[in-house]
Amino acid sequence: MTSHLEEKYQTSWQERQTFAENMQPIIGQLFRNKGIEVSVYGRPLVNASAIDIIKAHKSVALHEESKLRLRESFPFVEALSKMQLSPARIDVGKLAYRYLFCGGANGLSIEQYLEKELADIVTGGKEQPEQDVVLYGFGRIGRLLARLLIERAGPSAKMNLRAIVIRPGKEDDLEKRASLLRRDSVHGAFNGSITIDKENNVIKANGAFIKVIYAKSPAEIDYTEYGINNALVVDNTGIWSDREGLGQHLQSKGVSKVLLTAPAKDDIKNIVYGVNHDMILPEDRIVSAASCTTNAITPVLKAVNDKFGIRNGHVETIHSYTNDQNLIDNYHKAPRRGRSAPLNMVISTTGAAKAVSKALPELKGLLTGNAIRVPTPNVSMAIMNLNLKEATDKDGLNDYLRYISLASDLQNQVDYTASSEIVSTDLVGSRYAGVVDSQATIVDEDRAVLYVWYDNEFGYSCQVVRVMHEMAGIYVPTLPMK
Repeated sequence: MTSHLEEKYQTSWQERQTFAENMQPIIGQLFRNKGIEVSVYGRPLVNASAIDIIKAHKSVALHEESKLRLRESFPFVEALSKMQLSPARIDVGKLAYRYLFCGGANGLSIEQYLEKELADIVTGGKEQPEQDVVLYGFGRIGRLLARLLIERAGPSAKMNLRAIVIRPGKEDDLEKRASLLRRDSVHGAFNGSITIDKENNVIKANGAFIKVIYAKSPAEIDYTEYGINNALVVDNTGIWSDREGLGQHLQSKGVSKVLLTAPAKDDIKNIVYGVNHDMILPEDRIVSAASCTTNAITPVLKAVNDKFGIRNGHVETIHSYTNDQNLIDNYHKAPRRGRSAPLNMVISTTGAAKAVSKALPELKGLLTGNAIRVPTPNVSMAIMNLNLKEATDKDGLNDYLRYISLASDLQNQVDYTASSEIVSTDLVGSRYAGVVDSQATIVDEDRAVLYVWYDNEFGYSCQVVRVMHEMAGIYVPTLPMK
C-alpha cells in the first residue's frame, strides 16, 4: 500500500509528464512553421523528449529562488503558438518566471505581456534572405554541421543545405557517407530518417535533399548545374587556410562566399561569434570561424576583461585527441603527435591564446598558451590562469559569470554549471562555445584560475552556424535579450 507522500509524488510526476507531452507538438509546430526555437533558461526544447523538458524546468531552481512548474510555463507556450512571429530563439522559461515572480505581469494578461516583450518579432518582422549552403568536406565538423542544418530544415528554414562535396570514392561511397551521418560513436544516432538516392547521388534526411558532389578540387564544380546559386561554401577540409587557397571556391560558378572552419592566415577575419561577429561586412567574401579552443576561451576572457581587467595570463588546453594524431605509434611530421593518441597524454602546441587577440585586440600580447592532447575522443577543457587588474573573490567572479551566462550578450556562448560531479562526457552535445565550471574556480585577490569545458566538435559547430547566419544576413534574435 502506497503512502500519502508516495501518491502525492506520483501524481505530481504524472502531471509534469502530461504537460511536457502536451508541450512537445506545440514546440515542434512553432519551430517547423515559424522558426521559433523554444528554450528554458538556455536549454533547448526543440526535439526534446518529455523527460528533457521536465529536466529543463527543474534547472530553473539552480538559477532562481523559486521553481518554475510546467503548469506555469505551459500557458506561455500555448500563447506563443497563437501569435504571428518572425523567427527567433525564445526563452519561455525566463519570460514565464519574470511574469510570475518578478512583477512582469503588471496588470497584463499573458498574451499582452508576450506582445510587449516580443514586440520586435510580432507580426512579420524583417523579411529574412534565403541562403544555399554547400559543405566542402564531410568529416567530423562537416557531418555535425549537416546535422545542425538538417535539424532546422522546414517551411521556415532560411539556410538550406543543398550539397556536400567530397573526393571521388569507391562504389559504395554514398552508402558509407550516409551511414556516418546516421551513426556517430560520440554524438549518437541521427535524430530522424536518412535514405539515399543512388541514381542521383542524393542523401535525403528529414526533408532535406542533399546532393553529393564528387570532385578533386573546386575548379571542377559548376554548382549552377545543380540549381545552386549564390552559395555559402563552408570549407571544413583543413586543406587551405589562406586567401589564395580558399579563393578557389569563389571561382566556381554559383558561389558567393566562403567560410573556413579553422584559423585563417593572411588578412582573413577570424570570427568568434558573440565577440567580434559585427566585423563581418556584406562585402566580406572569405571569413574564418577560428578554432574550437579560440571560440571556447574568447567569450569568457572578454567577460572577465570587461569587468575586472586582465593584466596577463596563461591558457592551458586539455584537448581530446583528433584525427590528426595516430591511433598507434607511427611517423608524424609534428613533434610527439606520432605517438598513440588513445594511450598517451601528448604535449602539443596551440595558437588559440595568441589567436584571441584577433577577436579581442585589447588582449594582444597578454596571453601565452599550450596544449595537452589526452585519450578522450571529444570534450576538452581550457584552464585559464589570469592576473586581474581588479581584485575579487570566488563568489564575486562566479556570480558575475553566472550572470553572463543568463542575461548578457554572451548568453549563447557562455554556459555555467554549479555541479560538483560534472565530468567531460556530461558535456557531449553542449551547444555553447564554453561552459564555466564554477566549482573549480580559484581566486586569490587579483589572481584567478578558471576551468572552462567545451565540446570541441558540437559546441564549435554551433558557433560556426551562427557565423553562417551572420554572413548570410539572417538575423535570429534571442529573446528576452537580458
